[in-house]
Amino acid sequence: MEELIARVTQKTGLDQATARKAIGIILGYLQKEGPSSEVNQLIAALPGAQEAIDETKSGGGGGLMGMMGSMGGGVMALGGQLMGIGVSIGQMQPLGKELFAYGREKAGEDVMGPIVGSIPGLSQFV
Repeated sequence: MEELIARVTQKTGLDQATARKAIGIILGYLQKEGPSSEVNQLIAALPGAQEAIDETKSGGGGGLMGMMGSMGGGVMALGGQLMGIGVSIGQMQPLGKELFAYGREKAGEDVMGPIVGSIPGLSQFV
């Protein structure tokens, strides 16, 4: 997880704590919306991923925008959650691209492809 956080901070300019929260929010979103078999493989391939997800569920979700995101609304709600923790719109695409590139390195395209393909609108961020 530390390697991924370092890569995200370098690409986005986010601080480490915000990058970790953002990664946890995105992975939690994938866990909720994506194909469970592939998402579970991805999380297993990223040491510390489940802990990052659990941290966002226990109060790190981003205020009102985070609450709105947890009520549904797809990729737009995910964007709202990320903005709620301080990720700008301009940082979302590099964040997504880096997270998914890292996922492909660790879990493989056969895991990442079905995840991206199953969630409407996600491909524009990865």
